[in-house]
Amino acid sequence: MTVTKQQIKTYLSTRQSGARQVTAAARAGFSERTGRRIDKEKRGGKRKRHWRTRRDPFGGVWEEILTPLLEEYPKFSASGLLAHLQEHFPGQYPDGQLRTLQRRVRAWRARYGPEREVMFRQRREIGRLGLSDFTELKGVAITIRGAVLRHRFYHFRLAFSGWEYARVVLGGESFSALAEGLREALERLGGAPIEHRTDSLTAAYRNLTPIEAADVTHRYEALCRHYGMTPTRNNGGRGHENGTIEASHGHLKRRVREALVVRGSRDFDSLIDYQSFIDRVVGKANDRKRALIAAECAILKPLPQTQADDYTELFARVTTSSTIGVRKVVYSVPSRLIGQRLRVHLYDARLVCYLGTAHVMDLPRVYPHKDKENVTRRIDYHHLIHGLAKKPMAFYGAELRDDILPNELWRELWRKMEEALSPRQACRLMVGALELAADHDCEQAIEEFLLTEAATGRFPSPAELRRRFGAPPA
Repeated sequence: MTVTKQQIKTYLSTRQSGARQVTAAARAGFSERTGRRIDKEKRGGKRKRHWRTRRDPFGGVWEEILTPLLEEYPKFSASGLLAHLQEHFPGQYPDGQLRTLQRRVRAWRARYGPEREVMFRQRREIGRLGLSDFTELKGVAITIRGAVLRHRFYHFRLAFSGWEYARVVLGGESFSALAEGLREALERLGGAPIEHRTDSLTAAYRNLTPIEAADVTHRYEALCRHYGMTPTRNNGGRGHENGTIEASHGHLKRRVREALVVRGSRDFDSLIDYQSFIDRVVGKANDRKRALIAAECAILKPLPQTQADDYTELFARVTTSSTIGVRKVVYSVPSRLIGQRLRVHLYDARLVCYLGTAHVMDLPRVYPHKDKENVTRRIDYHHLIHGLAKKPMAFYGAELRDDILPNELWRELWRKMEEALSPRQACRLMVGALELAADHDCEQAIEEFLLTEAATGRFPSPAELRRRFGAPPA
């Protein structure tokens, strides 16, 4: 029978009170013989064993075979060493001996292996350091009205108080996403720390020329100078140097997952609705550190009066097709801009377009498909429909035809029109329907009407559409 620590404690305390050995053993619940053994060990101490209780299974190969392999390559795994033995000594070294070999290898590395990296824990000085990084919510499919949202989080954190901010990012780890997220974080915080650290620009440098990479570095330094912060970056591949933010990624994503379970749905009405949800999750975590945050905010640097440049500036010429190309994506623009050179401010989720210094339009940003064979387009039929109305047959063979149609239901309508009508009739009807939808803001109503008519096997004439949804024919 195994004697527990509590039994030994009861026995010893009873003996110290003056009880005889037999009495103390009975009270502790074991035999008098066990009591004598305990007393003997207490007086002379337990004799340490220096001999093996069983034969060393690797005694014949450790020095001759395994040690030279470890000296040649200290990272050699125990499973790799065991596989080597099994190959050269079939049947002698079963898989069940792996754990024994792992202990032997670990002990050898501790005595003879190379020096290991030492982690030097850093003091956290109030108001000194803010950190930025990006992280992905893997294994969770967030949808916006049923459509899967491909995204990641920009994550900012103060090292001392733990105040944090998270922003939904639609693209990759770009300078624009970093700059926008940092600006919003500091504005919510109401001040700036002495130093800002990130390793996220490593991803932004991919596929850039040396000149472009140097420009990103310059813009990052300028962004930090604008807020009076010293820009720093940790060494590539050394995530622990950014450990204050890296470690908090897991806590952020755990809280988001739990909040989604409580919410009961992963579908949101809009990106703004989803961002508000993330703000609430992060806000609850910040509330628990209110005292530390208040103390740190009191000594942060004040923010500048002007806003920092948190975008990437590009130039794009409007083609004769009334489109521009920005970062491997084709966007439509109003036809009056054909031939003009636009200055584009590229943000994470939008494009802001200028003609000279005059703001002309904003566009939602789209990211290229992973399938490089397909061109990614963002075409708004409002920009092109009046040009098509002057020559409806141009719609039939247009490269942008499927992109001009607002959604998959309209594309299904076009396929049914092609089957039921002549090319001229189908083009006149579709172009006329889109023109009415653009001029009278009745896209959904026309869509529902055409789907109902198509279900009965007939299509209205353009004149009938105008009578129902627009002005009478001229």
